[in-house]
Amino acid sequence: MKNYDVIVVGAGFAGATIANLLAKANKKVLIIEKRAQIGGNMYDYKDENGVLVHKYGPHIFHTNYKEVFDYLSSFVPFTKYEHRVLGNIDGTLVPVPFNFTSLEKCFDKERADYLKNKLLALYPNQTRVSILDLMNSDDEDVREFGLFVYEKVFVYYTAKQWGIHPDKVDKSVINRVPVVLGYDDLYFADTYQYMPVEGFTKIFEAMLNHENIDIRLHTSARDVLKFKDDKIFFENEEFNNILVFTGALDELFDYAFGALPYRSLRLVFEKYDVTYYQPNSVVNYLTSEDFTRISEFKYLSNQDIKGKTTILKEYSLKYDKDNKESDPYYPIQNEENIALYDKYHNLAKQYPNMYLCGRLAEYKYYNMDMVIKKAFEVANNIINKDK
Repeated sequence: MKNYDVIVVGAGFAGATIANLLAKANKKVLIIEKRAQIGGNMYDYKDENGVLVHKYGPHIFHTNYKEVFDYLSSFVPFTKYEHRVLGNIDGTLVPVPFNFTSLEKCFDKERADYLKNKLLALYPNQTRVSILDLMNSDDEDVREFGLFVYEKVFVYYTAKQWGIHPDKVDKSVINRVPVVLGYDDLYFADTYQYMPVEGFTKIFEAMLNHENIDIRLHTSARDVLKFKDDKIFFENEEFNNILVFTGALDELFDYAFGALPYRSLRLVFEKYDVTYYQPNSVVNYLTSEDFTRISEFKYLSNQDIKGKTTILKEYSLKYDKDNKESDPYYPIQNEENIALYDKYHNLAKQYPNMYLCGRLAEYKYYNMDMVIKKAFEVANNIINKDK
């Protein structure tokens, strides 16, 4: 076996960022990745229509961290992209988050004007207010409006997303869901909202194109890594250097305490002989359909392709570890599941040369900028450890 300073499991943003930074610090790095390609869930490619599609669902880059944007844009060119989402409410398309345009589309003019004026009077100097605040208002009209938004925008969509009955949706979890007090229709408020001109895969190719990095695809961590007597073995040889793990921790330890629950997705791609299928990149189906949303990729990549387009319908479902077609997407973070994860985390702590990073390894939902920022921290810890 070649003598590697670091073995990184996973070639998504967590693993690729750490590998890149360590390679630049003159560490010899081996990446093992169980999929056929690098890029993790960010992997994209051009389909038969010539459309740049995201194989594992749409991803939009946005961040307030200048260091993250500067880092990624050092590898490939980016172009400005401001994400807007429409929601289908009983057949009417309205901006999401719900704003004054949405309000005007859902109510007659007299009622809409009345509600807008009341909201502005009750929440002066605020640009957003949470649905929960509206539902708890002392004003009856505002409470009714909050309940309308809660039922039409949040309940059914959340029930589909998390696989629960609408009656079981906990109102306390909607505190982060805003109503915009104005006509701002941007989905994100971050300072840096851009997309890579040639797609995300090109970023990973540039990041991992380094003489100190070797990559093995089609390689499962469980097949090459073993843990015994507080020691790590790689391909049956004791490995005393650094291991960075970005995959599912319960899978790595053979589900010793049981499987961690996740929500997964069934992704259905459809191709059409039209220039555009819908009026913008994403339409959320808030009150109808079994799928949660439809994404049309040409908007994300700003491709000028006449008479051809590709869309993606997303169906949320329970993750099944025994189904090879099922991927873990969203950790279900409740008290019971976090306690189960802590058992695996404590097991990992027995190996001081093992570092965890990423959504699966930490059982947290990360936006891509947050996982990159965390990867900076992990890489710096490893580099500084040797100083």
